[in-house]
Amino acid sequence: MTNTFWIITAILIVLAFLFVLYPLLFSRPEKRISADIRNQNLLAYRTRLSELEEEYQQGVIDEENFRMLREELAGSMLDDVGEEQPAAEVRAADLRMDHRRRSTWAVVVLAVVLLPVGVFLLYQEWGALGKVEQYQAMRELQQGGDRMAQMTELTRQLADRLEADPDNPDGWAMLGRSYMRMERYPDAARAFERLAEVAGRDADKAVAWGLSAQAWFFESQGAMTEEVTRAMDQAREYNPDEVNTLGLLGIHAFEQRDFEGAIRHWEKIIEVAPDHPQLPSIREGVARAYQQLGMDVPEDIRSEPASGGEAVSDRGVTVRVELDEAFAGQVDPDTTLFVYARTPDMQSAPLAVARLRAGSLPTELRLDDRLAMAPQFRISGADEVVVAARISPSGAATPQPGDYQGIRDEPVPVVSGESDPVLLTIDQQLH
Repeated sequence: MTNTFWIITAILIVLAFLFVLYPLLFSRPEKRISADIRNQNLLAYRTRLSELEEEYQQGVIDEENFRMLREELAGSMLDDVGEEQPAAEVRAADLRMDHRRRSTWAVVVLAVVLLPVGVFLLYQEWGALGKVEQYQAMRELQQGGDRMAQMTELTRQLADRLEADPDNPDGWAMLGRSYMRMERYPDAARAFERLAEVAGRDADKAVAWGLSAQAWFFESQGAMTEEVTRAMDQAREYNPDEVNTLGLLGIHAFEQRDFEGAIRHWEKIIEVAPDHPQLPSIREGVARAYQQLGMDVPEDIRSEPASGGEAVSDRGVTVRVELDEAFAGQVDPDTTLFVYARTPDMQSAPLAVARLRAGSLPTELRLDDRLAMAPQFRISGADEVVVAARISPSGAATPQPGDYQGIRDEPVPVVSGESDPVLLTIDQQLH
């Protein structure tokens, strides 16, 4: 992209030179123009005189008419040609011509030196090459994002250009989304925080901080870490009803069995964002919270959204998690247990995550949209998933040495309604 830009710039500079130099190098001086006219008049005089002499010899005209026409032609020639300049004037004119010629070449030399340098310096000051390169990288990311190696390289290029020219909200938003797809959640969170710095409106800043909180929430696999709460606080400072933050608060409340809190946060999303693209799954979450409280689901929650959104799916996977006998007695019952489902290609965030205690093993649970970490990542949208469980003594969402882990490598089909549980055994320890 950069090479192409400078090649085009060089071509335009050459064209500019041609416009400047052509009249200087190829224009004819006044003296040369005058001499050309004089020579043309003399040639016309000689030609006409030759024609008159030939007509006189052939008897076409008599001697008197011949003399009269010849005298008229000579007078006309003197009027057109004029008198010969004195030698001193000719030399002065030549000197002036030499001076103009030297001035012309001085202009040429200055133009050759100053024009490219001036173009480069002025473009560095007022140009937007960085934004052009950022836009090109963003377009390539959108067109080739399904190839991880290419995406990694393009993301690195976009990040470098944004560091050099950071005042680009669209660039930071694209970078954050790309990091999310690559599951580089801390990098995504920081990109969204940079987006918040350059966003103009308070509403846009709130959304950026909400996306940052979501990225930190994915990194912690549902734990309310310091980073998550800090980003949520920032988002709610700009907009108390920022929907990404409300969604996370609802998920966390549901996991803590604070169903009233979950209902409060999710119903707020329905109120402030009636056109939210994930409204069906939000309504489903609210309905399940009411059911957990043993309460009737309100009619406005059970009804289809006014926009005619898709019906809520009951698709999911039932899992039975057990701890291998080899590790019996080695795990503290209060240790954090994560159970989650992901797409087989591992190219998305977890589609469902349950946060439990190791003391609950063996346990059976249903992984469905109720345990989605975000509305755009739902297990109901997948045909099959890989299920895994991990016991984390540190409580960290990312794998650490000393964790106990179990992964069912064979993908499990996502089905509607209740199904026979899939056995998942925690049978290895990370080193």
